[in-house]
Amino acid sequence: MTATAPAAVRAGTSADAILGVAPKEVFSPATIEEAAAVLEEKARASASVGFVGGGTALGLGRPPRRLDAVLRTEHLTRIVEHAPSDQIIVVEAGITLADLQRAVGAHGQRLALDPPLPERRTIGGLLATNGFGPLRTRYGSLRDLIIGVSLVRADGVSAKGGGKVVKNVAGFDLPKMMVGSLGTLGLVATVTFRLHPLPDSDITLVARARTARGVRELASAMRGAQLEPAAVAALLQGERFDVAIRFEGFPAGVAEQRDRLRQLVGQEPGSACDILSEAEARALWERHDALRTAGPLRAKLAFLPAALEALAEGPLANLMGSLGEPSFVLYPTLGLGFVAGLPKDAALVAQAVESVRGSLAGTGGSLVLEEAPHDVRAHADPWGPPPASFELMRALKARLDPEGRLNPGRFVGGI
Repeated sequence: MTATAPAAVRAGTSADAILGVAPKEVFSPATIEEAAAVLEEKARASASVGFVGGGTALGLGRPPRRLDAVLRTEHLTRIVEHAPSDQIIVVEAGITLADLQRAVGAHGQRLALDPPLPERRTIGGLLATNGFGPLRTRYGSLRDLIIGVSLVRADGVSAKGGGKVVKNVAGFDLPKMMVGSLGTLGLVATVTFRLHPLPDSDITLVARARTARGVRELASAMRGAQLEPAAVAALLQGERFDVAIRFEGFPAGVAEQRDRLRQLVGQEPGSACDILSEAEARALWERHDALRTAGPLRAKLAFLPAALEALAEGPLANLMGSLGEPSFVLYPTLGLGFVAGLPKDAALVAQAVESVRGSLAGTGGSLVLEEAPHDVRAHADPWGPPPASFELMRALKARLDPEGRLNPGRFVGGI
């Protein structure tokens, strides 16, 4: 048996820090086998390890309690398998979403996932942070697109779960458990996805100048009319929202959905629904992406769609008032929103964050700080109260990383 070559290694620097904690070593394995050898070596040394892909979401979570080594996935970029006729692809975790989309796009397919920064965001990083964009409106989250996953455990042993596997981790739906786990359960090695055909046609319309109530009522009316938008995103303009609605599919179906939406909106006094040109639509969705990634403070909210008005007019207004240059992007059909801005006063921002969390308590809602300055973090936990599933999270962590060496302390509840 040929010995595995050692992974490239260098000394860590401040540029490699995760939320201010710099590693002693940085590894850049060229193969999954090299990555497994690194983790096996670090297990023998009882060393802590963090994982870095494109580095676009390192502000999520708490600083690691300790960080002996960082393993970068920048060279784990292979397409392991692509079966166009089965609409399935298997890729290594370091490939960027943009590179994956270019590869499958040549076959008239796509992964129905559209978070901001696709040229930088890696598949492993997206899985670890449960990244998504407005296409979640129609196609669901990563949990709905993932079929299987292979990972390297903290001890360097490989494990697999889901479709196209040989060895499973009994008792857990491993692919779904890895989504949003922030590198605390293992190194994502490969991911298997279901693909969708590229749409033949698409169009974006904008319903302008909506109040929070108007946004909620429009989302409800579209649902009642059985319209099937691929994406719905409301962008706050001053005190009102512009609601972007995108339809995709065959030309006749897109045209029919377009006309039904315009008829639906036209029944409301004083309402307008504009059809955007291709250039206008591209600019609008680029603006959406820019708002999703802007600001030194960014927070993701999850709430019941019916609670939008009470949230927007109360605690959320206070949070936005505590920020300079505030922005708000809303996915009204999903009950998800993103607030961003420049904190005016760290303590006041933290109070506003806790006020929003208090208003969501008991409804299953949440507010997570995706990015925040150090002084805000000193006053507010980025995760908030642990969810009802916290004990299951701890049990899974104990099963896959019993010594707690992978990204220690970064996840919910200090996992």
